[in-house]
Amino acid sequence: MSLHSLGLCQASEMLATGTISTRELVDDCLARIEAFDSGIHAWAWLDPEHARRQADRLDDDRRRGRALGRLHGIPVGIKDIIDTALIPTEHGFPLFEGRVPRRNAVLVDRLQEQGAVIMGKTVTAALATFMPGKTANPHNPAHTPGGSSSGSAAAVASYMVPGAVGTQTNGSVIRPAAFCGTVGFKPSYGLISRTGVLRQSPFLDQVGVFARCVEDAALLAEVMMGADPEDASTAGSGGIPPLLSVCRSEPPVTPRFAFLRTGRWGQLEGSSRAGLEEVVDALGDRVTEITMGPAFDSAWQALDTVNAAEMATWYGPIHDKGSQFFEPLVEDMMTRGQEIAARDYINAMESRPLLVSILDEYFDEYDAIITPAAPGEAPKGLEATGNPMFSTPWTFCGVPALTLPLLQGESGLPVGVQLVGQFRDDARLLRTARWVMQALDEDE
Repeated sequence: MSLHSLGLCQASEMLATGTISTRELVDDCLARIEAFDSGIHAWAWLDPEHARRQADRLDDDRRRGRALGRLHGIPVGIKDIIDTALIPTEHGFPLFEGRVPRRNAVLVDRLQEQGAVIMGKTVTAALATFMPGKTANPHNPAHTPGGSSSGSAAAVASYMVPGAVGTQTNGSVIRPAAFCGTVGFKPSYGLISRTGVLRQSPFLDQVGVFARCVEDAALLAEVMMGADPEDASTAGSGGIPPLLSVCRSEPPVTPRFAFLRTGRWGQLEGSSRAGLEEVVDALGDRVTEITMGPAFDSAWQALDTVNAAEMATWYGPIHDKGSQFFEPLVEDMMTRGQEIAARDYINAMESRPLLVSILDEYFDEYDAIITPAAPGEAPKGLEATGNPMFSTPWTFCGVPALTLPLLQGESGLPVGVQLVGQFRDDARLLRTARWVMQALDEDE
């Protein structure tokens, strides 16, 4: 059996029954990395012996009958803008070369508390921006894997680890998941702490996960959730939502969907447009096409305003020390951010509640919105990471979004279909996504 091909939940069950050991799983994943990463470059830092030491300790805990977590023995990749104690976290940027944090990000602590093996650090675009890292698309190395969570998406897509963690400030989970052919899940804003995560835009920065199926994404996200006094965005998040149990349950009624082309529909590639419409047709009368009012069209400009202003603030000291490392696209964003008036910044932020309220009305009737995940297949070349436009409104509103690897483009590369849910109703979105996968499988 190729253990590296196991999904997160599958591996967890086999580990729990003693069918396999953590060391066997980790060794098989390491062999997979050794065989394929020279052409993909998903990892920014990887020490096989560090991974094996964790595996041996976790196997010993199991033998001794100690309390085990929900991810006990599961290898997970961590994006290289997320702090890991005594392991390099270099943000993909020359000024941070050799940086080794003293403490974990809160989400890493939570993963380790549940028994996860921190396999290594996955490549990020520099400072989680549009400056690409070294990672290539696992399906065709001449094409981008997307960004900025490029290494996390590629590591899961190429069966190096069953799950990985990324971040999204615009489209940095959904887009690379769509390009690499994995499930990508960005939970609602404020459900996962960002303490210890590189700060680019506090109003927008969100943590997400990559996995091979919806259930795996639910479990990986759930164990990282919970309030954190150091991250004000998590205040009022309530208890940890039971993502996995709800995801695995049957919907009380057959789900209904709103199909939204969005104001960027004209920029969708022809094959992707046709494929998405085929999915909508397959779901039949369970889908109703909707349009959003003109107020919703402001989301793209609002996100750009907030992101540019906050990036200019938080990356200002980095820019002062290393402006020569900033590529023109990011340099331009920094310049624009410095020029944004306070009233424009505040007005942009204050538009979020209005847009969320508009969405809430649709979720009274529909379980999820179906919309593109990206303009199409991963573009050729590694000089850019692709356009995040189809993630922008959902990131700005902070609502949960998920992409499913349902389609294939003209070049044979994956194309994702995005489902969007109601704010803080992540479990319902995951249950609906699982239902979609099952319904479409039955239709084939």
